[in-house]
Amino acid sequence: MTDAAVTGGQPPGGRAYVASIATAVPRFSACQRFAADLVREHFKETLTPRSMGLIRATFEHPSIEKRHFAVEHPAEIFSETQDQRVARFTRESVLLAAQAVSQALEKVGLSVQEVNGLVVNTCTGYICPGISTYLAQHLGLSPRARLYDLVDSGCGGAIPNLQVAESMLRMTGGVVVSVAVEVCSAAFQMGNDLSLILSNALFGDGAAAAVLWEKPAGFEVCSSAGRYVPEQREAIRFVHKEGQLHNQLSTDLPRLVGKAAAQVVDDLLENSSVEKSDIGGWALHTGGEKVINAVRDQVGIPEERLLATRRVLAQYGNMSSPTVWFVLEEMMREGMPSGGWCVLLAYGAGLSAHACLLRKA
Repeated sequence: MTDAAVTGGQPPGGRAYVASIATAVPRFSACQRFAADLVREHFKETLTPRSMGLIRATFEHPSIEKRHFAVEHPAEIFSETQDQRVARFTRESVLLAAQAVSQALEKVGLSVQEVNGLVVNTCTGYICPGISTYLAQHLGLSPRARLYDLVDSGCGGAIPNLQVAESMLRMTGGVVVSVAVEVCSAAFQMGNDLSLILSNALFGDGAAAAVLWEKPAGFEVCSSAGRYVPEQREAIRFVHKEGQLHNQLSTDLPRLVGKAAAQVVDDLLENSSVEKSDIGGWALHTGGEKVINAVRDQVGIPEERLLATRRVLAQYGNMSSPTVWFVLEEMMREGMPSGGWCVLLAYGAGLSAHACLLRKA
C-alpha cells in the first residue's frame, strides 16, 4: 500500500471547542431477525440458496441487535421508484439533521440565530442545492450564515467535516455547527453480490450534530489528520449501476482499514507530546465487528476502551459518517474526566482514514 497523502498537525492559531453533540435516529427500528426475514421473503425468487444462507449468517451475527430506518413501513424500501427514493432522502435527511442540530444547540443554551456557519456531509444521496440550504431554511438560520456541503467522503466523513468547521470558526468566530447525516436505506440494493448482502446486514440511518465555539468548554480540538490510499478505492465505495448507487465492500477491507487507521493515528500523534497510553477514550467508527477488531489490533487499543463503540454497533449498526459522534456521545454518558484525551477515528471511501485528537475541557 502506497501512501498518497498525509495531512495533520496543530491548527495555526486560536482554539476551537466542541461545545456539545447530539444524535438523532428515525422512529422505526427493526431487529436483525425481522430484517432478515423481510429480505428473504421479498427476494426469494431472485436470490440463490447460497445468498439465502449468507443472509441468515450475516443478519443474525450477535454484534448487531437492531438498526433504525427512515421509513414508515419497511417494505416500501423495496418498491419505491428512484424519484421517490431521492424525495425520501431529501425529506428524512433534513428532518434527522434538524433534530440533531436543535438538540445540540439546546444543550448549550444557544439559538439558531446565533449560528453563523453550517457544514453538512453525506454520501447516501445527492441533491442540488445541498442539504445545508434545506436545513438552514428548516431551522431558520440567518441568510448570512455560511453554508457548506461535503459529499462522498463515505463513513469517515464526519472528521473532514469537523476540520472544515474548525477552519470556518477560526475565520468567523461565533458558532459553527458540523452535521453528518446519512439515510443509508435510500441507497438500498439487493442481489447475489456479497457486498450488497453485507451492506444490508450492517447499515442503518442516523444523524449527528456538533456545535463548535471558542469558549473553553466541552472538548478542545487539539489536532487532526487524514490519510488517503486511492489505489485501494475499489475496496470500499459506491458504484453506479443503471443510475443507482450500489455499495461495494472488499473481503480484505478489515486488513486495509486497520493498516490505514494505524498510520493515521501515528500521523496524529507524531508532533504531539501525547502518547497512545495517555489516551483514555477511543471513539471508533463502527465499521463492523471484523473492522473494529482489525483497527483495535493494528492501532493497539485495549479492548476495554471499545465498550462504547461495540454498544453503538449493537444498537444502531453502521450509520456511516455520523456513527463516530454516536460513539463519543456514548462515552460521555459513561463519564470522562477533565483533561482526559480522546481520539475520534473513522474510515471509509477513498480509501481513507481520519483521526482527531480531543481533550476534555
